Amino acid sequence: MPAPGDVAIVIPAKNESDRIGATVEAAAGVPGADLIVVVDDGSRDGTAAVAERAGAIVLRHSRSRGKGAALETGAEAVRLLEQKDAHSERHYLLFLDGDLAESAGCAGALVEPVRDGRADMTIAVFTDRVRAGGHGFVVGLSGAGIKRATGWAPAQPLNGQRCLTRAAFEAARPLAAGWGVETGLTIDLLRQGFRVTEVEVPMAHRATGTDWQAQLHRARQFAGVARALVVRDPRAQTARHALHRVTRHQR
Repeated sequence: MPAPGDVAIVIPAKNESDRIGATVEAAAGVPGADLIVVVDDGSRDGTAAVAERAGAIVLRHSRSRGKGAALETGAEAVRLLEQKDAHSERHYLLFLDGDLAESAGCAGALVEPVRDGRADMTIAVFTDRVRAGGHGFVVGLSGAGIKRATGWAPAQPLNGQRCLTRAAFEAARPLAAGWGVETGLTIDLLRQGFRVTEVEVPMAHRATGTDWQAQLHRARQFAGVARALVVRDPRAQTARHALHRVTRHQR
């Protein structure tokens, strides 16, 4: 039987009022989870209120600071809560996206290899694939950058569903900003000798559409990944040039 109370779930969310409630409620069923922290990253809807009603501890950024900052805020809150409770054990950190809805309940499979000591960080590989509206440019950039930096080729390099030890998390700080957080986290831990493995899970998130807002979101993702790669490899001319083109396009 898994040890009770050894998993803290951190959920960064922005404008997810329609799905965050179901995500929190499903995540509460993950074996060993006794703490769920939602970080509302500058939402303009009722994300915070819905998450709180669903049972999460909610922290709010008054303005959007990006996914990396939201994860750091959530992890720091977990640390402070552990210090406050003298009987609390150090938790494994389970990062989940806010739009998973009911599929968040399947995240327990990500915890098992970390709890058993077989991995320092797990990354989800979704078996339930949602058809996205993009062309895979951001995923391709991240995957190629990780392989160039570490020699490892992940199946889903941008998947945000991850479980890791506190030691691994602290070793990766400061996290890469914004949408470069997953790419930077993978590279930084592998370079330091931490064990990273992928785990197939029957989970799915909302597919990104094809309208102008979705295209702008992908452009921001592309820029975030490119920044993370450039910082970690000054020789990554391809990433640097890609970042310059995207930044110029956004102006």
